[in-house]
Amino acid sequence: MSTVSRASLDQKLALAKRCSREATLAGAKAAAVATIASAIPTLASVRMLPWAKANINPTGQALIVSTVAGMAYFIAADKKILSLARRHSFEQAPEHLKNTSFQGTGRPHPAFFRP
Repeated sequence: MSTVSRASLDQKLALAKRCSREATLAGAKAAAVATIASAIPTLASVRMLPWAKANINPTGQALIVSTVAGMAYFIAADKKILSLARRHSFEQAPEHLKNTSFQGTGRPHPAFFRP
């Protein structure tokens, strides 16, 4: 059984904080874009369509826009975290696991091992 050094733990913690920050920023960018992309048609339809004008009150409009923004945030942040984890696990893998190509088969590396 091996012991883990303090420097190794500090390095992993710093990497986790950086990845978390990158994912937060990616999620915030996606939420901002999704807010604009959903607010414009929602507000336009409430002004132009009689059914929407009669049935979607301001609370409903806010609920539509905020739901889309929240979903975009979590989807983008999750995708970023998974891509960073995949990249870092590949970088830290032993050399004999990085070479996954089979000689003569002509197949590329599996997608989950690509950096």
